[in-house]
Amino acid sequence: MKKRTRSILEELNSVGMKRDADHLIESTGSNIIESAINLLNKISSTYDADTASDLERKFINSIKTGDPRKFKRSVKKVIENKQGRTK
Repeated sequence: MKKRTRSILEELNSVGMKRDADHLIESTGSNIIESAINLLNKISSTYDADTASDLERKFINSIKTGDPRKFKRSVKKVIENKQGRTK
């Protein structure tokens, strides 16, 4: 990386550290919640009611347990089932 680029990145990073932690948590939380709502809406519009309900439950459970693999496995199963039906 060029010296100038590195100093710009370092400056941007230091600005981020100076922010008030409360405001950072608030804005990050809001962004994550909005993204989660968008994802749940997309799940509902993409899959049938039973599949959507299961994926929504797995998504929320993954957040609660801190294990994103649970949701990822569920989505992979849905994809595999779709591919199995189309063959």
